[in-house]
Amino acid sequence: MTKILNGSELAGFIKERQAKQVRALRQTWKVFPHLTIVQMGEHSVINKYAELKSAYGEDILIDVDILDTTADDILEQIEKLNRNDNVHGIIVQLPLADATLTSDALNAVEPAKDVDGLGDKSAYIPATATAVDWLLNGYNIDLNDKKIAIVGKGKLIGAPLARLWINAGYNVSICDTKTPDLTKALIGMDIIVTAAGVPGLIKSEMIRSGAVVVDAGTASQDGKIVGDIADGVRQRSNLTITPIFGGVGPLTVAALFDSVIIAAQKVANKKGKQDI
Repeated sequence: MTKILNGSELAGFIKERQAKQVRALRQTWKVFPHLTIVQMGEHSVINKYAELKSAYGEDILIDVDILDTTADDILEQIEKLNRNDNVHGIIVQLPLADATLTSDALNAVEPAKDVDGLGDKSAYIPATATAVDWLLNGYNIDLNDKKIAIVGKGKLIGAPLARLWINAGYNVSICDTKTPDLTKALIGMDIIVTAAGVPGLIKSEMIRSGAVVVDAGTASQDGKIVGDIADGVRQRSNLTITPIFGGVGPLTVAALFDSVIIAAQKVANKKGKQDI
């Protein structure tokens, strides 16, 4: 029987905990957690992600601003946000309309405010990598003594997740779309996390019976957000797998706001020391 890894259900429990933390920050310390999303260009996927984050923030009383900017202004706008003590978290919503500015924009964010964890010196683990880790832990999936494959080496998911799990001592293999024989590389794996952003990349014949499959890849296809798993894989009855919607995504948003709360808590801690 197929087992579904429902990230939405886990995110609900996390949201309850976060709402209590935010109330304490607001009531006890008069610290009002604030996130600013910096985006450039009109794109359906970008807008969808920004809307989801705004709605989540509203639910737990975190203020969320969306700042539309241009290639000429983005670095200056980020620097202003860095200097604004009322802004605790800044994220650069990817992709940018001018992709050549991506690295400069991400690294312009003050590391203490880089709650998405994408700058080279960020104080935080990228949200989606954290979300995948939370998802498997939440379903008591033991990673010890398991053969784990991560498909994709991107800085948003694949690379930071690989670092996280390798540092924890897990047996991790890293693949990507250039791997010569992806089927051979994956067929013996106990756990597969795919984050390549290539629709239909992971096919049924690549996955052994009983495997755990986490689809963390996202791409836009015909105006819809899709993952890496091919049609039909989820029809199998012998896998543990994320659903088409509600797998890693809800936990990614939850992980992002956990970092915003941590950033705001650091401000509250400084206030506490000043009051002593």
